[in-house]
Amino acid sequence: MRENKQGKCKYIFVTGGVLSGVGKGITAASIGAILKAKGYKVTMQKCDPYLNVDAGLLNPVEHGECFVTADGVETDLDLGHYERFLDFETSRYSITLSGAIFKELIEKERRGGFRGKTVQLIPHFTNLVQEKIAKASENSDIHIVEIGGTIGDYEGLSFIEAIRLFANKVGLSNCLYISVVYVPWINTSKEFKTKPAQNALKDLRGFGIIPDIVCTRTERPAPKEIQDKIAGFAGIDTEAVVNLPDIKSVYDVPFNVLKSGVLEILNEFIGDDSEPDMARWKEFSRRRNKEYKRTVKVGLVAKYVGNEDTYICVTEALKAAAAWEQVNLELVWVNAEELEGEGKIKELEGLDGIVVPGGFGVRGVEGKILAADYALEHNMPYLGLCLGMQVAVIAACRKAGVKTANSEEFGASEEEKNNVIYIMPGQKGKESTGASMRLGSYPAVLEKGSKVAKIYGETDIVERHRHRYEVNRKFIREIEKGGLKITGTSPDGKLVEFVEALGCDFFIATQAHPEFRSRPLEVHPLFKAFIKACKK
Repeated sequence: MRENKQGKCKYIFVTGGVLSGVGKGITAASIGAILKAKGYKVTMQKCDPYLNVDAGLLNPVEHGECFVTADGVETDLDLGHYERFLDFETSRYSITLSGAIFKELIEKERRGGFRGKTVQLIPHFTNLVQEKIAKASENSDIHIVEIGGTIGDYEGLSFIEAIRLFANKVGLSNCLYISVVYVPWINTSKEFKTKPAQNALKDLRGFGIIPDIVCTRTERPAPKEIQDKIAGFAGIDTEAVVNLPDIKSVYDVPFNVLKSGVLEILNEFIGDDSEPDMARWKEFSRRRNKEYKRTVKVGLVAKYVGNEDTYICVTEALKAAAAWEQVNLELVWVNAEELEGEGKIKELEGLDGIVVPGGFGVRGVEGKILAADYALEHNMPYLGLCLGMQVAVIAACRKAGVKTANSEEFGASEEEKNNVIYIMPGQKGKESTGASMRLGSYPAVLEKGSKVAKIYGETDIVERHRHRYEVNRKFIREIEKGGLKITGTSPDGKLVEFVEALGCDFFIATQAHPEFRSRPLEVHPLFKAFIKACKK
């Protein structure tokens, strides 16, 4: 790895204005990808003003997917963007929520850790935020911090003050501030309006931060006059204002950044004018944007529909796999609830493959079981992820004659003795505490000669998890009678990690979430193998 000429870690802070969801995460990750392509060790962190302690209980339909780090922290989906763009593993230090900060401060105060002092947002909250940033940046050349929310939000003011004060600790020359603002297009008057962006930048200046770079998000390319106007208002050079219009693929955003004058500013900031090596990115972009003769039609049997971000790691893994396998991907969202009932199975007809992703609760589960059963019966490529494995096991047991096979999670009574998915005895009574959750990376041992071992190319693997219930090994005979074989377990053999159908060309399900480890430039082997099977 290349080192900064100054020999210190450099910090880039990214804030957003006008509205939420403006693209701060993608912008920050794109800049990180460019800097990594120059040979630097780049890390990223999200500071979010939510009062939640973590993202584990956030509604996925409203907030999108809950991403899980390797060390077992439930986080915002932006950390998934960071990992995909920079190909590095985030950790518990990569996410900082207001709720967690307040919890730590209150617990310290209750222990007498402040020795009777009045505990305040400034300096105590802001100091702790700065400590979290410093911790997350250890062993990095460049550390990028995204501040969640929108400039002007009351709950985010302490974070803005914290990153302003941070420059006093590490030196202003080691801090770069980027503001991402929205510039709307008014169709009736056929013009862009910069007033909302001007107000956001005015608020940012009022908090003591003058941005070094302003990124304007627009629905269509904006003329240079818009950049000039924003630059004049912000008090920066026009070259420091980059327009980032909506484009087909977020993975092309780094190239839009490179087309602007931002690279020169970044080069000056880190003291290095070398060119980033974007060859691999260019090849992926070429494949991603190309139209192929062959199209694969994949059904995503989901319970959280209406927001495509709810399974964004899964969909991005499928899209990347399709690009490298040189096929078009037609992703069909199948509402699992609507599959339940007579005559609904036709929604699965005509698909080239089925993916059943994770989820919690009973809603839509019967539809997912039906989808797994359909794939088993029709030799259709099937990839089950977490809950997708559990419903496959239930389907197999029902096929084997255990008609009331179910999961303890879905209300199956203990008296029925048919909980093929259950909570282990030592975890009973802890469901509401989080203690019974398997979170983060866990090892697994794959059976030699199995399809899944051939796909991975090894038998000792590690995958990330996010679940509470396990396969009940008392039903192994019924599982196998129903057409499935256990081909992956925990190292001690007690927990089922993988199953596959020997009678199908491709029917693999895992208790893990391999989508969390898939990258656009390095697609997870399970997704590549699944798309290959769909091509047939």
